[in-house]
Amino acid sequence: MGGTGTLKAVLFDRDGTLVVDVPYNGDPQLVRPMDSARSALELVRRAGLATGVLSNQSGVARGLLTLNQVHAVNQRVDELLGPFDVWEFCPHGPADGCDCRKPSPGMILAACSTLGLHPSQVAFVGDIGTDVEAATAAGSQSILVPTHVTRTEEIEAAEMVAENLLAAVELLLDTGARGTSRKADARQDPPV
Repeated sequence: MGGTGTLKAVLFDRDGTLVVDVPYNGDPQLVRPMDSARSALELVRRAGLATGVLSNQSGVARGLLTLNQVHAVNQRVDELLGPFDVWEFCPHGPADGCDCRKPSPGMILAACSTLGLHPSQVAFVGDIGTDVEAATAAGSQSILVPTHVTRTEEIEAAEMVAENLLAAVELLLDTGARGTSRKADARQDPPV
């Protein structure tokens, strides 16, 4: 596995980060990549870094999605933007008390185990505060890529903020996951 310095993998949140967020989406035909997703992933892969997707899918616990639907949507994401080296998703609800649901670090730690990496060798890119909190809890670097659902306080609390996925990846590769950028009004917009 290649990499740049100590950074060996970039993990991404799925909905609102890699693909347009369709709440409780169980239909693969509704999957649409965010504007800079393809170019960002191409840059990560060219740098020799592993890639992965981590996603809370509480629709399973709520009875709104089946595991088969989650797998079908993930497969569509993989067809459009993959292949990814690791996939993790949490099917639990917020009150279930699991270790995998973000902001808990379980999915990041599981992905690191699968990849044979220490959490400090991994960066996690997401669109909301729980993504940043999960990375912090795991001991990984994080970058917040705000969208219209990201709260102002989540942007202010994030150490690193990028206006879109490509900018996030460029920041990671330019700084070895150690730089800081604050853009309080930087919110990624879905494709038109």
